Amino acid sequence: MRFTITGRNIEVTQGLREAVEDKLGKLDRFFAPATEAVVRLSVQKDIQKIEVTIPVKGHIIRAEESSSDMYVSIDLVEEILERQLKKYKNKLIDKKQSAPSFSEAFLQEEASAEEEIQIVKSKKFAVKPMDPEEACVQMELLGHNFYVFLNADTEEVNVVYKRKGGTYGLIEPEF
Repeated sequence: MRFTITGRNIEVTQGLREAVEDKLGKLDRFFAPATEAVVRLSVQKDIQKIEVTIPVKGHIIRAEESSSDMYVSIDLVEEILERQLKKYKNKLIDKKQSAPSFSEAFLQEEASAEEEIQIVKSKKFAVKPMDPEEACVQMELLGHNFYVFLNADTEEVNVVYKRKGGTYGLIEPEF
């Protein structure tokens, strides 16, 4: 696996670079050698944050973690990525999708039954045309973390969601 490491408000020292490559290098067994991981280290006040994005054919594996120590954040993000990959593996084996991005050894490992994804509830509802701000208000009224709506401007289905820190995000599909 190849790494692209950048820093925002932090100098990426040799020690940090080695820590990232060492810790995230443990994920090598999951990926093909040509896979590239984009790592972004940032500091804001006393918060040391790491964001890792690994694009794999048609999907993105992403994790971020914050703490008061960058080395702790690196350890935590590695655990999150490993957990995500083990869950994702079951889907890969079932659907045989994106497999070229992953190593054969990883795909051959035994899948545990407890990591199986189960959809236990399905809901249908009418989507009403509205602007994103109105959708945020509606989401707050319902007490949800996200809200699906028909964007009145673009006439496409969009999703607004609540982000950490109380801000909002908007997801617009790209076809």
